[in-house]
Amino acid sequence: MAGRPGALAPRRQPLSKDRVLRAAMDLADREGIAALSMRRLASELGVEAMSLYYYVKSKDDILDGIVDLALGEVEPPSSGSDWKSAVRRSAISYHDALRRHRWVTSVPTSGDASVPQLRYMDALLKRLREAGLAPELTHHAYHALDSHVVGSALWLARIPPKEELDALARDVLSQLPSDEYPDLVQHIQQHLSGAAGAMKFFEFGLDLILEGIERRRDASPAASASRGSRRRQRSPSG
Repeated sequence: MAGRPGALAPRRQPLSKDRVLRAAMDLADREGIAALSMRRLASELGVEAMSLYYYVKSKDDILDGIVDLALGEVEPPSSGSDWKSAVRRSAISYHDALRRHRWVTSVPTSGDASVPQLRYMDALLKRLREAGLAPELTHHAYHALDSHVVGSALWLARIPPKEELDALARDVLSQLPSDEYPDLVQHIQQHLSGAAGAMKFFEFGLDLILEGIERRRDASPAASASRGSRRRQRSPSG
């Protein structure tokens, strides 16, 4: 039957580079980075594949773009006196972004530097320096934090869902002689009972790293000299 005269067809949302990239990121989040292709992305957007090339140069351009989008969600460390809280909050933000977009750590990008990543790195290094860390300690502290964030996200991305993991744990536990492996049995039982979940393992490790950085900073000769100088300034003159 012919359409009603004057009826308006639904207006299609116009394409833009941002819309193309966000559709690509959504597809990668749902089905993994291997599912992302120009043809599949075009189908998601309801257009011909060739239409995408007006907004992106290639699939590599899309990959670089969605990495930038994902890392743009990371909260850089804020300024202020409480450097540990600021760095902690930023690290959790980074970890959460990698959990939401599990493909980021494995995506084969073109090698171009990610601007959001560079900004985060520079902000973190600046915050550590402003906290009074010596250059060498700043260097090692940055890598310890980055390794923990990325390594934890990679580990979590590779473990099965909780239901499957619990079933596997119960199967291992049923075959494990408790007299030979008492501590391992207790460890698996903690997983199954949920008792070990009171503090997330990522945040537990993060706090240990931050406390260790602070202790190293405060034990440095420069920090000791600074504390001595402040004590002399506060003492009454003879």
